[in-house]
Amino acid sequence: MDEILNFKSIKEYNVFNNNETLHPLVSVVYLEKAEPRKLRTLQYDFYTVFLKQIHCGDLRYGLKNYDYEEGTLIFLGPGQVIGENKEEYYQPQGIALVFHPDLIHGTCLGRNMDSYSFFNYAVNEALHLSEKELKIILDCFAKIEYELERAIDKHSQNLIVSNIELFLNYCMRFYDRQFITRDFVNVGIIQNFEELLNAYFKSEQPQIYGLPSVTYFADKLNLSANYFGDLIKKETGKSAQEYIQIKIIDIAKNKIFDLNKSINEIAYELGFKYPQHFTRLFKQRVGQTPSTFRTMN
Repeated sequence: MDEILNFKSIKEYNVFNNNETLHPLVSVVYLEKAEPRKLRTLQYDFYTVFLKQIHCGDLRYGLKNYDYEEGTLIFLGPGQVIGENKEEYYQPQGIALVFHPDLIHGTCLGRNMDSYSFFNYAVNEALHLSEKELKIILDCFAKIEYELERAIDKHSQNLIVSNIELFLNYCMRFYDRQFITRDFVNVGIIQNFEELLNAYFKSEQPQIYGLPSVTYFADKLNLSANYFGDLIKKETGKSAQEYIQIKIIDIAKNKIFDLNKSINEIAYELGFKYPQHFTRLFKQRVGQTPSTFRTMN
């Protein structure tokens, strides 16, 4: 197994990149200050945001390398592993904003971190910035850096955390814009999702593997579950799980008209382990039990 270089603290990462540590829990890191180094597999115990330019080898995800234009943001949550071990040397470029979970514990940002789902996107689902958006991001970095360079006072932490939150809120807005501007790509993904759904329930997979998960379809479409879920929500107004359930109910309604099959048999055909779970979902979605629906129709 390849050796993983794990950064447990902000100071470790600053030292690795020849940057001064101004605060133990947060840093704006200028990667060009680092010495040329070999490609490594890296892991961070803190939140990490890269602003490209970064060598594509630093951004290896799965079995693919991704090379981005300047003005691209990549988000990594604590514990995520990127990169690969190679003998090749490269000069790191770009800016990294890193902040430890301890910085935001007990704050409004800390309570809402789960809403920034892009920290769990795959690297190839990066945020590509327009020129104006890039200026806003750089301004957010500058405000954080300004607070780090000042003497720490009673306002420091609040202002640093507030500016990180402002930065993340802008990123959320820019991702919404990216979902819209890449609509032609998204439509293709929705169509493929629909085809995969139909193919799954026309096969014997439900009886073998049960009900399909959101992760199953995300993997089939080469997307992370979080990105896929957010995309489906933006495009359809429904969560991916809800979209799957609607498809299940639509198929179930057709099956219910086959009087040669019991409700239990239909439930098992659809992949439900327990028929009562099928009945509960059907009633929740349709307002009637499958048996009542069959009788009334």
